[in-house]
Amino acid sequence: MTREPFMPRRPRGLGLGFVLAVLAHVLLILALAFGVNWHSRQVQGVEAELWAAVPQFAAPPRQAAPEPAPVVKPPAPAPEPPKSVPRPEPVQPDPQIAIEKAKKEQAQLREQQAREEEQKRQQKLERDRQEQQQREQAKRDQDKRDQEKREAAEKQQRELQEKKREQQDLAAQKAARDAQLKRMMNQVEGNGGPTSTGNAARTAGPSANYAGRVAAYLRPEIKFDPASIQGNPDAVVEVRVTPDGRILSRRLVKSSGVPAYDDAVLRALDIKGSLPPDVNGLPPLFELTFRPRD
Repeated sequence: MTREPFMPRRPRGLGLGFVLAVLAHVLLILALAFGVNWHSRQVQGVEAELWAAVPQFAAPPRQAAPEPAPVVKPPAPAPEPPKSVPRPEPVQPDPQIAIEKAKKEQAQLREQQAREEEQKRQQKLERDRQEQQQREQAKRDQDKRDQEKREAAEKQQRELQEKKREQQDLAAQKAARDAQLKRMMNQVEGNGGPTSTGNAARTAGPSANYAGRVAAYLRPEIKFDPASIQGNPDAVVEVRVTPDGRILSRRLVKSSGVPAYDDAVLRALDIKGSLPPDVNGLPPLFELTFRPRD
């Protein structure tokens, strides 16, 4: 762990002083022991044989060797007091450095906030884009379902109209056969007069100016611009009607060469659903000629 530069230094250890003290004590003990042994001598006894009768004396007691003086250990030297280290004066921080540091921290904080805001904005854009794609896909799916429903309804309507036309054609054919049979019976019976004349007129067709009347009658419903084509081509339509002018069926027998004009004429007949009466009555089946510029 690093020591702070401004903390006081720790006092030095006593290792060297302690070693010197121990060494001095050892030398002192050796010197004392050597001096005691050098001054002490051992008394030696003398033996002699006496042939005369002399009194026997006990030998003097042997002197014991003096005990060595006790070794007195010198007191250990007192440890040296720690040297006082002058405490350094605290360094006053530079205010400019603190200001620069605060500015740097604020700039880093602003950058971090800007990054977070940009990340949130990108995430929101991605969510909006995915939601928009989901809405568009849902709309496409709904439009497709609606288109399929419309096509199915139109197909069903066409089938119903076609079936109705077939029924009307059958009814018109039956009416025409009945009228033809009636005329033949009248001719066989010799029944002339107005009835025979009227039947002959119906078989021959409408009057000369009837086609013009029908064209004027249907013109508001013919949605076609004559200026879009050159010339004045004619379209011939076979029409089957009831005696009161109700249209049972219509069929294009000759095209004008302009499909858009042909379709416009047929749609106009379907919209009207009937034809105006003729002065001589209407035959059950006849042809009408239409021209875009008439």
